[in-house]
Amino acid sequence: MRKLFSSLVFVLLIAHFAWAAEQNAPASTANNTSAATDATPAIAGVDATYLIGPGDVLSISVWKDEALTKDVVVLPDGVISFPLIGLLKAGGKTVPQLKAEIEAKISQYVSDPVLNVEVKQVNSMLVFVIGRLNMSSVSGRLILNANANVLQALAMAGGLNTFAKRNSIKIFREEGGKTLIFPFRYDEVVEGKRLEQNIELKRYDVIVVP
Repeated sequence: MRKLFSSLVFVLLIAHFAWAAEQNAPASTANNTSAATDATPAIAGVDATYLIGPGDVLSISVWKDEALTKDVVVLPDGVISFPLIGLLKAGGKTVPQLKAEIEAKISQYVSDPVLNVEVKQVNSMLVFVIGRLNMSSVSGRLILNANANVLQALAMAGGLNTFAKRNSIKIFREEGGKTLIFPFRYDEVVEGKRLEQNIELKRYDVIVVP
C-alpha cells in the first residue's frame, strides 16, 4: 500500500506539471483570429475541436514552397518554430485557429498563400494508470489517438488483475488549479448500470486501481 501511495503521488506530480506547463505557456502576440473551416485532420480522432498539446507533431505546408513545408514538434511550453514566423504558440489551440494565425503571418511575406496544417502525430493525449492492472503492477501511461472513456483505457492497460478492488477505482483530474476525483465502480459499469461513471478522459487524467 505504501508503494502504491508513493507511485500515485509521483504520477500525480507528473500530470500536474505537464498540465501546468500547457496552461502557463506564453500567449502569442498575434491577434485572435476566427476559426477556419477547411482544415482536414491528418489522423482519425482528431477533429476541428482537438486542442494541440506538447509533443504533438504538426505538418505545415505552403503550396509550391518547399522552404515553407515542414513537420514541427510542439515543445513542452506549447511553442513551435516555423520559417519567417519564428516562435509561435500552438498549444491549447485548435488546428483551424493555428492555421488562420499562421496564414495571417505568412501573408506578410507570401502573397495569397495556400496553407495546410495537419496533426500528423498525437503524442500529448496522455492518461496515466496506476495500481493492480494486468499491464503492470506499477504506474504507466497511455497515449490516446482518439477520445476514450475509463473502460476503454482500462482495456488498453490490459484490464484489472485478480487482486484489484474493482469498485474502488478513482480518476484524478487537474482542472482550474484544483484536483477533481471521480469514482468508478467497475462492476456497475460492465453490467450497464450508472454508465455516467464511465466518463470521457481528458489529457493528463490519472486512473488509480487500488
